[in-house]
Amino acid sequence: MFFCHSAGQPPVPSRLGRAGPLWKLGTRGRCGTMSAMPRKRHVDAAPAESAVQHAIPRSGSVGVGPADHSRPAGRAAELHPGRAAHEDAFDAALRPRSFDEYIGQRRVVDNLKVFVEAARRRGEALDHVLFCGPPGLGKTTLAHLISSALGVTLRPVGAPAIDHKGTLASYLTSLGERDVLFIDEIHRLQPVVEEYLYPAMEDYRIEIPVGEGPAAQLIHMALPRFTLVGATTRTGLLTSPLRDRFGIVLRLDYYSPVELAEIVRRSALRLQVEVSASACHTIGQRARGTPRIANRLLRRVRDFAEVEQNGTVDEPYCGRWLDRLGVDKQGLDDMDRALLRAVIERFDGGPVGVESLAAAVSEESDTIEDVYEPYLIQEGFLSRTPRGRVATRRAYEHLGLPEPVAPPAGQQRLW
Repeated sequence: MFFCHSAGQPPVPSRLGRAGPLWKLGTRGRCGTMSAMPRKRHVDAAPAESAVQHAIPRSGSVGVGPADHSRPAGRAAELHPGRAAHEDAFDAALRPRSFDEYIGQRRVVDNLKVFVEAARRRGEALDHVLFCGPPGLGKTTLAHLISSALGVTLRPVGAPAIDHKGTLASYLTSLGERDVLFIDEIHRLQPVVEEYLYPAMEDYRIEIPVGEGPAAQLIHMALPRFTLVGATTRTGLLTSPLRDRFGIVLRLDYYSPVELAEIVRRSALRLQVEVSASACHTIGQRARGTPRIANRLLRRVRDFAEVEQNGTVDEPYCGRWLDRLGVDKQGLDDMDRALLRAVIERFDGGPVGVESLAAAVSEESDTIEDVYEPYLIQEGFLSRTPRGRVATRRAYEHLGLPEPVAPPAGQQRLW
């Protein structure tokens, strides 16, 4: 049996039931006979490929959807795996099943329908697609719709899960002709993995190193023509070489309250929940322009309706239930208000750096920049300046706090 053990790396149990090392493409280590290397690579690549094929159904079941492996499950999922799987299936059941069912993002969807139809008629793989925008706006859903419209398989994976080149190679070699590989949070790819992806995107091939030193060789493996769909919430963190290799770049914006109310109405029909038009509008107004949040609020008010009412979601009860959830009429939750209060009360309205703000509210700076800050800036509660974050007049009014005293003559107010 062949073993390749890197210095300082402890052996791990192999699927053959013996203690063996974890083999990685391009890892330098003490290896056995060279003739056994392809066999070892096949053994280690098989579990990842098999797991992907088992988890991802063919595109015909997009409406049900696979478990979403593109996002980290988090602590709650570790403690309650059954609950996490139920939530994934729940969210997948609410997704639109075709481009015609998709609500909002009309320019993005209309252009994407043309690109997909043109590729389908030519029998070619769609150009690589990059979706940009805040979380929860439908990037994963659009990736499902692309694979469904093309009639091919979608294989989703989160960038943090691709920890070395061997993992990426196992995904690439498992793709069929014109299949879609979806990488969520693609800006989090490690540099060595990202560089390994370049020839796969351009020339549909990968290079596998064999041997060491002067006798080392590169084996070129051809790949089927596939489509890479990347999703990112941090476009600025993408390197130029990676961003330039996407032929289609689409940005998703926040949804209007009217669009969100229609999404809530459609989701209520699928959940068989009776929701009045006014309640749909209330949920749409408080969903922060995000369909994922709208569907989550719908599920929570449904719980209140089943326990405290006759199962019908209507006003004024819907507004009261949302108030109990800590979601105000502007869609701000407890953390949003805590951020604004920290800027105003602890840092005199700003400017304040994101790291200081994160420490003040006990939250990760990345979470503030990705989840909370975009909506606060777009709605005019927060301003981002070269010196830091500054609370606007609207933030003072929303929190019911007195505005700061006008600055002395000769000094300019920062907002």
